[in-house]
Formats: sequence, structure tokens, C-alpha cells
Amino acid sequence: MTLPPLPVVRLKPNADTKRIRFGHPWVFSNELVLDRRTKKLPAGSVALLEDAAREPLALIGFNAASKIAGRVLSRECSVVIDAAWVAERLRVALALREQVYSEPFYRLVHAEADGLPGVIIDRFGETAVLQANAAWADALKAEFVAGLADIGVANVILNGTGRARSLEGLPELREVIAGEGPSEPVEVPMNGALYMADLMGGQKTGLFFDQRPNHAFLQKFVQGAEVLDVFSHVGGFGLAALAAGARAVTAVDGSRPALALAEEGARSMGVSDRFSTLESDAFAALISFAAEGRRFDVVVCDPPAFAPAKPALEAGLRAYEKVARLAAPLVAPGGILALCSCSHAAGLGKFRTAILRGIGRAGRQAQLLHTGFAGPDHPEHPALAESGYLKALFLRLS
Repeated sequence: MTLPPLPVVRLKPNADTKRIRFGHPWVFSNELVLDRRTKKLPAGSVALLEDAAREPLALIGFNAASKIAGRVLSRECSVVIDAAWVAERLRVALALREQVYSEPFYRLVHAEADGLPGVIIDRFGETAVLQANAAWADALKAEFVAGLADIGVANVILNGTGRARSLEGLPELREVIAGEGPSEPVEVPMNGALYMADLMGGQKTGLFFDQRPNHAFLQKFVQGAEVLDVFSHVGGFGLAALAAGARAVTAVDGSRPALALAEEGARSMGVSDRFSTLESDAFAALISFAAEGRRFDVVVCDPPAFAPAKPALEAGLRAYEKVARLAAPLVAPGGILALCSCSHAAGLGKFRTAILRGIGRAGRQAQLLHTGFAGPDHPEHPALAESGYLKALFLRLS
């Protein structure tokens, strides 16, 4: 059977074709000829991208309503973007994860870095949470369900919430699109700890797998230590510390449901007697602990993205500096301060400068012991800085 020809989307004569030829996966709307015909293409259409000389460049998922109007799906222009193509991309992604992890709890697909732009899939055993944050992927939800079934995923939850999806003009929703959704939080083992992930109502996909290697690094310093875990979510660093022998952990977060999941994780581990929680604004809690004269052997601050995009960069860097300034006085001499950023707009250099400025303004001196990043289930696309968003600085304070 001969397939109908794909619609053609063409670059403007002054567009930077080298950037796209050399691997960048995004084509911006201001680089394209968006005439009346092109604008009428349904959001999520697979189209053939050509340069101004009508030379084929790639197959793209097209959405005229998005600033990222084209997302490169394949540089082989003869392939067919269908269920078989999706299934093969999922199998390739799975092969990497199975090389690294012995249990099926990981980020299975990390968007552009796994050749599936705008797609996030986190796996929790036989259940996966799919974030189809691009119109082309939203249009192929059934194909993703079929491909996931092929690799042993029986249940698929579509998490269609968040800023990325709204920028594509897609509706917000959260629903089970295959199998059954879990009736209670899913228990997830990592680094000797047990986390409770609320896949139906939790933040994003229910758990942040990206910090796994940073949890493991912190565990080197927590034996017999008193630990403060600020912006703790479901107990990420705190439960890992307890698994490695921390004497006591205090988890601070503004979300009571998240703290309840952290407490449930501690009960499952049998360490509730060493774990306490505080529902509070993080900045207020840091100020309060300082007023009480509290000191901790280890302090961790893992805030949400203060600089999710470039317009928020300066305000975000000030917020990171403030976190460091307020957290540093709480660290006992010779103790560890771990500070994290998931803001891709705040590059490592600027983040480190802001942190060191805050520590200095608190009157403390620091040794930088380690710079951590996301785990291998969050690979980076070498041409897309946004895919390498996570930074974690581990410092020893005198």
C-alpha cells in the first residue's frame, strides 16, 4: 500500500539550517514559512521539513500554535511514524535502563534525549505514567500504549498537566488510558529506601527518579548524623539518609499530602522513630530553626525550579542565593550542605556562583566536594541544554 505524501513545512531562507543539520531537535515558529496552508495543518501532524531550497531535512511533529513548531522525530525522511516506530524507540530506551537498573523503577523515556521529543514516561513496575507534552505524541497516545504493552507495562496513566502541555495548546487532564490505575500509592525501592509514589494525584509523575545518584552520594556522610531535608517532597533525601544510618531526619515541605507519603515510606522502612516532618514554608522554617539555634550535621535543600525559563533567571538566582544564606548557618562545623537546582535556565556556573555568594554572606566558608547531576535514566541530548537541567552541589562547611 502506498502511503499518502506527508505535508511539507519549509524553512525560511534566512533560517539556521546548520543548527538543525547538526542535531538540534527543535524548529521554532519564526524559522518557518507559516502560510495559510501550513497554519491549517492539524496540531500534531507529522510533516516533512525542507530547507528553503526544498531539500529534505527531517520528519517533524508539527504544531503551528506552539513556539516550538517543529520537533524532529527522524532524520531518515523515508521512515513511517507509526506504532512500530514508537515501539522500536521504546525498546531502545528500555535497553539502556535495563543495563543500569535491576528493578523496573526508572524514567523510561526522557524526551528528546531518547528520540521522543516532548515525551516523558516514568515506569513503576507494571504501571507507567505518560506525559505527552507535544501535540504529535498526544495524537499517538494509542501507539504509545501498544508499545508499552510490548515491554511489559500493563497500566498507563496519562498525566496531561503542567506548563509544557499548556504551551502546546493541549488540555489539562489526568486519566487512566490502559489497564487500571493504582488505588493506593506505589512502593518504590531506591538506594535502600522505600518511597511512596501517588501516581494519580501526586506532583508530576508521582516521584522524582532524577535525584537517585545524588541521594546515593549523600548517604556517604549520614551515618549517625542529624539531617534536615528541606523541600523534601515525599522524603527524597531524608529517607535515603535513614536507609544509610542517619540518627534522625527532619523533613520540611509545604505539602501535607507529600509529607504524609514520606511518613508512610518511613513506616514501611521501620524507621518512623527517627523521622519527623514539618509542614511549613521552607524559607520560614529555615529562619525559625536559626532563631532556635538549631544545628544539623547535614542540611539538604532541593527546591522546585526557581528559574523555569530565562525571564525568571535573575529572580531565580536570588532565590537560590537566599536558600544558601539561610541554610548555611544551620550546618554544624564540618557538616555537609547539599543544594540542588532543577532550573535549566540557571546553568551550573551561575547556580554555583549564587550558592557560594549566599554561603559567604552567611559568614561561612565551604569546600566543594562534589557536583551531581541526574542519573543515566535521564540522558542529555548533546544539542539541547534543557535536557541537562539538574545540578546538585555538595559542600563541607567550616
